[in-house]
Amino acid sequence: MATRLKVLRAFKALHRTRMTVFKEDDRALTAARLKINEEFKKNKNETSEENIQEMIKMGRAVETILRENVVQAEHVGENKLLLRPRESLLLENVPYCDSPRKKA
Repeated sequence: MATRLKVLRAFKALHRTRMTVFKEDDRALTAARLKINEEFKKNKNETSEENIQEMIKMGRAVETILRENVVQAEHVGENKLLLRPRESLLLENVPYCDSPRKKA
């Protein structure tokens, strides 16, 4: 029963991530929903505990990639795109070295 709960959590997490990543983009929302549902239905009869754990791990990796690496862009002109990054993607640029080098 614990494995079933982990699978359902991964399924719900992917759908929540889909809703935030592709917000206001109906076409992408639908495509992502269909792909998530298709993959889970395709593997619903899997009985091997090892395979199920690997698939859960892959689902978490996909969710992380979507959440951390995908940025929405919209065509606003012939050669122009409007980027709409989420708040979670806007990080401060932290320098590699905290103190500047002394020039010799």
